[in-house]
Amino acid sequence: MAAGADGGERRIVVGVDGSRHSQNALLWAAHFATIFGAQLDVVGAWEYPQSFGWAAIAPEWDPAKDTEKVLEDTVRAAIGDRRPAGMQLLIREGGAAKVLLDASAGATILVVGSRGHGGFAGLLLGSVSANVAEHAQCPVFIVHGDETPPQRA
Repeated sequence: MAAGADGGERRIVVGVDGSRHSQNALLWAAHFATIFGAQLDVVGAWEYPQSFGWAAIAPEWDPAKDTEKVLEDTVRAAIGDRRPAGMQLLIREGGAAKVLLDASAGATILVVGSRGHGGFAGLLLGSVSANVAEHAQCPVFIVHGDETPPQRA
């Protein structure tokens, strides 16, 4: 792995929620990881729904396990079994924007899709992508549309 500007390992961080936009973000993040010789951190966030009381949540529900499955399924759908060297899946509790901001501290770049699950399809940016673009301490690459990275020979 190549060293970053601070002398540490280069890291590409990508937010994944299982949406089509996050699959495309993952493709771009894997592309950047190859270019920079960087570790690829695939990050999923979960939090308990604020609109439900504890009694409404099934005791056997494991949101971290569900998030891990979403990450595994998204990786499989986007890049198949050819995972980049240095790729790791990170599951964190908390709101997506805060989790991504924390995970991207010291990163080479943070990659997110312009829209995730939920929200209004007509908006240019989702709340998470807008939030990380405003507050990240590293460059942020927001993937719009369906354009995929160029194929490397």
